[in-house]
Amino acid sequence: MSLFFLNCSSQVEVKSITTSELKVLVEKDSIQLMDVRTPKEIKNGFIETAKFANYFDDDFHEKATKQLDKTKPVYLYCRSGNRSVKSAKILIENGYEVYNVLGGYNQWKKEN
Repeated sequence: MSLFFLNCSSQVEVKSITTSELKVLVEKDSIQLMDVRTPKEIKNGFIETAKFANYFDDDFHEKATKQLDKTKPVYLYCRSGNRSVKSAKILIENGYEVYNVLGGYNQWKKEN
């Protein structure tokens, strides 16, 4: 009987982009880039053009959507890629086109 109560949100497909691909976009375009890490993590560094919304905040969805234009793609990153995938699913379910940055800020830092 519990099979009828499965959560379908896990079926949302999240598109991904590498940090190398992101670097090209950041250098040539003004893209919507969002960092979903905690303020403590951000103090240790961030990608210069990023907006911020902490995934762990109860009002994450509200904070994120207030800063984003639904008509443009959104690129999300966290520390390693887990929270940004979860954040992406939330935004996709609300009508945003979202790309997860593979490897997150850790990978960005290694390459830049």
